[in-house]
Amino acid sequence: MYCCSFLSRLGVGMASMSSTLVETVSINYEDFNESFLTCGTCLCTYDGGEHTPKLLPCSHTVCLHCLTRIAASQTRDAGSFRCPICRELITIPRGGVPALPPSFLVNQLLDLMARQRREVIPQCSSHPGRELLFCETCDCVFCRHCADGPHSDTPCDHTVVPFSIALKRMSEILLYRANECLSKLGSAREAVASELRRLEAAATAADEAIDRHFAELRAALDKRHSELKSAAAAAAAHKRKLLEEQLKLIDAEKSKVEAECSGLQQQVEVREVSSRAAALGARLGDAAALAEPRENAFLAVDFAHNDAQQRFSESLMDLGRVRTSTTFPGLCTLQLESQCVCGLEVVVVLRTVDYHGEARSTGGDPVTAAATLDDAPLACTVTDLDTGLYRITMRPWSAGAVCVRVLVFSRAVRDSPLRARALPAAAPLLVWGSRGTGKEHLTQPVALARCPKRREIYVLDAGNSRVKVLDDETFAFKTHIVNEGLAGRSCTGIAVTADGVIAVNWRTRTLTEVNAEGGTVRTLSSERLVEPVCVAADAATRRVAVADNGARAVFLFDAHGNIEREVGGGELGLVGGLALSEDMLIVADVAIRVYDLDGNLKNVFAPVPKGRGGYGGIALEAESQGGRVVCARAVRGRPALVVLDVRGAGAVLAAAELADRRPRRLAGLTLLPGKRALLADLAGDCLRLHTYW
Repeated sequence: MYCCSFLSRLGVGMASMSSTLVETVSINYEDFNESFLTCGTCLCTYDGGEHTPKLLPCSHTVCLHCLTRIAASQTRDAGSFRCPICRELITIPRGGVPALPPSFLVNQLLDLMARQRREVIPQCSSHPGRELLFCETCDCVFCRHCADGPHSDTPCDHTVVPFSIALKRMSEILLYRANECLSKLGSAREAVASELRRLEAAATAADEAIDRHFAELRAALDKRHSELKSAAAAAAAHKRKLLEEQLKLIDAEKSKVEAECSGLQQQVEVREVSSRAAALGARLGDAAALAEPRENAFLAVDFAHNDAQQRFSESLMDLGRVRTSTTFPGLCTLQLESQCVCGLEVVVVLRTVDYHGEARSTGGDPVTAAATLDDAPLACTVTDLDTGLYRITMRPWSAGAVCVRVLVFSRAVRDSPLRARALPAAAPLLVWGSRGTGKEHLTQPVALARCPKRREIYVLDAGNSRVKVLDDETFAFKTHIVNEGLAGRSCTGIAVTADGVIAVNWRTRTLTEVNAEGGTVRTLSSERLVEPVCVAADAATRRVAVADNGARAVFLFDAHGNIEREVGGGELGLVGGLALSEDMLIVADVAIRVYDLDGNLKNVFAPVPKGRGGYGGIALEAESQGGRVVCARAVRGRPALVVLDVRGAGAVLAAAELADRRPRRLAGLTLLPGKRALLADLAGDCLRLHTYW
């Protein structure tokens, strides 16, 4: 039997055991009990009764029973006795031997041993008396005498502890894990119980909603029931009134006839009889007129005159539905679907799955989301796509830490909270082209246009005097359009028309419309043009607008190629972009100016500080996409894409600075599907694709 185990690392003295050994220094329980807890005189174990340990002045401890016996045997001096261990003379106190002080140390050891769990040290069955050891590396039990392999004299780095210590550690680990498991099970039980309470509340709310809705239906049915009954009663009352009036007329006529006939038998005057007979003949005609009822007795309620009852029954079958969901929030995932850039819309997609991890194909779950930007609230919107997917959108207006928390059924999904960093500038999605003359090369691209119908992008490659045609989805090269109107490396603007494209040449002061084969469709020119730089066209009306930096005005050409109006009156700055629609003209110089087609200035939006920059191109969204205007502008050398609400108050709806090899000089832009803008970088001889929303 062993107790009081203490751990120490073996160093010197363990040459025969190369493994790292943690050994216990143990004390034999019987030896300890015999040495410290047993009376040296009677060899009885100390206790709290007859063998109470007493401390003598000589510091020896003897039990009360022995001291009483020794004191009683003293005959010479009854007031003292000699210590049975050291023979020192001990004076008996006034209260006798029981008054001697107790041995506090022995009593404390007795208490300690009473509390101490007497552990059984496992021993080797093959080598009795040898303590078992446990190798944590190999997970095996052995003793020093039966050790072999890595636990023999061969050096190794295994960690070895006494088996009793290993058992104790494992017990503690087991207890810890059991407590941890119980804690989690308790939390799980509370979560399930809470869900049950919410289910009961939802069931009660559903019952109340059903009762409320059907009460409204019953009220509507009762109302219609009352209306039909009132209509039937009113119709019957009307008929009854007419028939009763006729009945009264008949009774009155009858009374008159009876009065005429009274005393007729006693009448002997022939003339009188003849006169009454004539009067009765006239009344006979009146009686014949009253013979047929003026009103009929037909009154019926018809429910078969239309299919209202059938439609009502069918609608009643489709009325209401009970929705449930198999979505398991703990397995649902969040994914950032877009760049996280300040000023642009950030999209997070929630993908819902069931308990088995199968993707859900329907929506309708109560999804709530909350977003913060640097711990400040950030407005967000949840859109149910009804496919098991949910779009969570937000727009941070400054760079910082974005945190999105999403709950389904008031329970957090697996990836919640989702954290991202809103960047101060947007990187391009694609950079196309480089300086040169080949199919994938550009030299001074000054303008862009796109034809949605033909699914083509037109790049005015001014340095190569041509128009490069690209596929608007893959950006694959299609062809080059070459025309004498594009010569001289002096074209600065391009727009799409019904028959092809139209380009403006500032050097020749002409506008040339060419088809896909490069043939000239028409040429527009005027003595009023000084330095035409930008062009816009409306394919529906065949109107063309050209901005002239020399005249500081915009000239509007009609379908016949004649100037019908001058807009701006010499007050415009250097125009960097132009857009034309069926009802308005948008000019970008150092601000966005909106005119109607009569040349009246309607609004001025988003001015750039004087001398600090300007606009390098604008494009107008289709009405089906919102009718917003997208602008490329640079302020203090920092290029950016800005989206404005030109049909409203001119509010900035989106804005993003451009990063990652910034465009050196924005010369034009066109819009592509998916809220993307393609920019022409004049100085970089390339095209850059960005998200603008």
